[in-house]
Amino acid sequence: MGIPIQSTRLTPLSEEQVRTYHKDGYLIIKGGCSNDLIDAFNAHIHSIRSADVIADWAKPRKGKEQASDQDRFSVRLFNPHLHDGFSLQMMKLPVVRGALAQVLGNEACGVQSMYFYKEPGSPGQAAHQDYYYIRNEPNTLTAAWVAMEYTNEENGCLWVIPGTHKLGLLPHGAVKNLQEHEAWTDEVEGIDLTREIPVVLNKGDVLLFDSLLIHSSTRNRSERWRRSYVCHYIRHDSTIEREDLKRKISLV
Repeated sequence: MGIPIQSTRLTPLSEEQVRTYHKDGYLIIKGGCSNDLIDAFNAHIHSIRSADVIADWAKPRKGKEQASDQDRFSVRLFNPHLHDGFSLQMMKLPVVRGALAQVLGNEACGVQSMYFYKEPGSPGQAAHQDYYYIRNEPNTLTAAWVAMEYTNEENGCLWVIPGTHKLGLLPHGAVKNLQEHEAWTDEVEGIDLTREIPVVLNKGDVLLFDSLLIHSSTRNRSERWRRSYVCHYIRHDSTIEREDLKRKISLV
């Protein structure tokens, strides 16, 4: 006899929290992931990138046979859930599955995962909306940003403009501040970015946010890392346009 899978869906959010999410476009789930689980996952990812021979899917730079020491722990790990069982289970955190169903009105599916290192000195990403990069219909794209350690203004936390998810998709153009942000991304236009506020997270906190919420991150000016595991989800009846993200992952 096999071990039964836990399929009962949690309802971790209060009605007030759901209202806050829809008003502001984001919500912090305090302590959504235990410190023990965070420590185990960080160690697991470290073992993947520190191995003498890195699996092809986990290599920092495509086409490079040998990963440099810097690349090993600076270049994000893209879509590890497609290849690694631990990463897949982290995408399926019961508290995230339950919260997503509450804010989206129905069961969600995973479509993308990214493990970010953000080492000391590394730049952030300019203000943007996730929907600009990941179009889906109907738009239900939602991110769950799990803090792998304490994250504040010093080590490059996220900044958001509450309520901007109600503005719809705004134009995006070239990044303006290359001292602060990576050059390869795009930056939202037509909005007062002085309205951004920092999102300070403790280790294990989960930040849930709408794909149209304007958000950014700043350069890591500390001696600490700012590791995070970020997954994107859509409601089960939505469809992704991008070919590389069409596979829907059940959270059951």
